[in-house]
Amino acid sequence: MSVTAADVCNVAKSQIGYQEGYSNGHWNNIEKYAPAVPGLEWAQGQAWCATFVSWCAMTAGAADLYPRTASCATGVSWFKQKSRFSYYPAVGAQVFYGSGGGEHTGICVAFDADTITCVEGNTNTNGSAEGDGVYLKIRQRRDDFVYGYGYPSFADGSVSADPKAATFGYTVASTGTVTAPAPAPSKTTTKPASKPVVSVAHINAARAKDIPAATGHTTYPAEVKVVEAALKAEGFLSAAYASDGSWGTMTDKAFTRFRREVLHLTGDDATGAVGIYSLTKLASRHGFTAKA
Repeated sequence: MSVTAADVCNVAKSQIGYQEGYSNGHWNNIEKYAPAVPGLEWAQGQAWCATFVSWCAMTAGAADLYPRTASCATGVSWFKQKSRFSYYPAVGAQVFYGSGGGEHTGICVAFDADTITCVEGNTNTNGSAEGDGVYLKIRQRRDDFVYGYGYPSFADGSVSADPKAATFGYTVASTGTVTAPAPAPSKTTTKPASKPVVSVAHINAARAKDIPAATGHTTYPAEVKVVEAALKAEGFLSAAYASDGSWGTMTDKAFTRFRREVLHLTGDDATGAVGIYSLTKLASRHGFTAKA
């Protein structure tokens, strides 16, 4: 069976939430993709957005349909030399950003009249070209930062907003998207487990009581443990403090680091009482629900 645009997009989407290594107080560009792509092992520790696209293509069985490179500029040249470059989005296309397309790249998984939805490596919540992980980004199609798109030669084509889509073997469409494969049928239906709920009010009550109290004091320990586990997964809280249910000074410092280093908050926004914005962001990354 031929590899489709959906195959590549679904591989890319499966990586959303992955983050590179963290050491010495900063993200370090050490990731799993470069060592796994033959010929790109040397790119470990370098900017890895193009390497991520190469890995997705290889993993989906479409290695020959995308450039194998760690360079965005090389990727643009590769598609242009094959006359498969467009300034219109398409599902499965490699999108290039910045001057000449040489600053950042990702995979377009959906588009409409105004926006593109892309999976991008080495970016962050702000959408910059330098980042910490794999994110799903929604960008304005006509943003000056968006340079253009490389069209892989899928045997079954894809959908594109380009009026000349047929020249690439694609179909013209005003919108395009791809969905994850349907799960295999099952004889029994299991109700998904409900997500833990953590209240900002409860966390701040724990913070107010646990920090000044004697070691081991706990207030709302079940909810605190959920946050502690998330902060441990982020690399900000050691195992010794990650499940005691006490919002002590170490947990408080870990949450401050999350706000500063992941959410890039500064000043009063990065310290003090826990806010609904920062708790919701942590919750979205670690499978729990935040409420006021």
